Amino acid sequence: MTDLIKKLKIEDIIYEIRGVQVMLDSDLAKLYHCKNGTKTINLAVKRHLNRFPERFMFQLTDNEFANLRFQVETSRVKKEYGGRRYNPYVFTEQGVSMLATVLKTEVAVETSIKIMDAFVAMRKYFNTTMLEQKHINNIVLDDHNRIDLLEQSFSKFEEKSKITDIYFSGQIYDAYYTVFNIFNKTKHELVIIDSYADNTLLDIIKRLNVKVTIITKGNGLLTKQDIEKYNKQYTNLSVVYDNTFHDRFFIIDNKDVYHCGTSVNSIGKKTFAINIIGDDLEKKPILNYIKTNQES
Repeated sequence: MTDLIKKLKIEDIIYEIRGVQVMLDSDLAKLYHCKNGTKTINLAVKRHLNRFPERFMFQLTDNEFANLRFQVETSRVKKEYGGRRYNPYVFTEQGVSMLATVLKTEVAVETSIKIMDAFVAMRKYFNTTMLEQKHINNIVLDDHNRIDLLEQSFSKFEEKSKITDIYFSGQIYDAYYTVFNIFNKTKHELVIIDSYADNTLLDIIKRLNVKVTIITKGNGLLTKQDIEKYNKQYTNLSVVYDNTFHDRFFIIDNKDVYHCGTSVNSIGKKTFAINIIGDDLEKKPILNYIKTNQES
């Protein structure tokens, strides 16, 4: 891991320009261990220019670059930008995600996860801050009891946001790593119910050191040959063919049940939601059904 990641929070090198959060090409070059700095990034982008529309990447104007200098430390500006012959390029969250797919560095995947987490954290911080400020401005002259009620409403809102996550079309990276983080909570056994399960799932679960059961229908997307090859190396997978499920569910340690609005191989392609089923009365029939079928 680079010294930049260890010494500097990634959130500190995310800036807001043109109303969107972005990262500088020079910062990304360091995070991704690009030996030739921004030249490596420029070459990678040129080879795949069709993947980087302006909403993914753009070059700063003179005014934007001058304003940026006031946002960062003076010493860092002199060191990093003083000798540049052109204004830097910046990458939006989608652009950073796309850049990780075209760069060939050993730390690309691990670093991308940390960067995406930082973008999500920054977005949640700004959204929460703006929402809180709007309401606080409206009640600043009211008594403390009304402020207490407001804080309670925010607490409930925060709890609700942890139960359901909604992803819009194109948020493939965010959705993918939400699914992975859900799977990664497993300590003993993970059950995945997905009628359209394919090798996309295998790429995720190979990183989990737990028992995994996939329940899917026999549609040929996940073949016995795929399973045999996988288990020769990882040995943690069993597959049950069952055509009775329509929805997708993730069951963690026979305790937590998540409902997913799309198959894993299609996450992020269309708008969908992932939510945890918190009501014991709702999740108990699913858990009992799975347990009964596994025993039989």
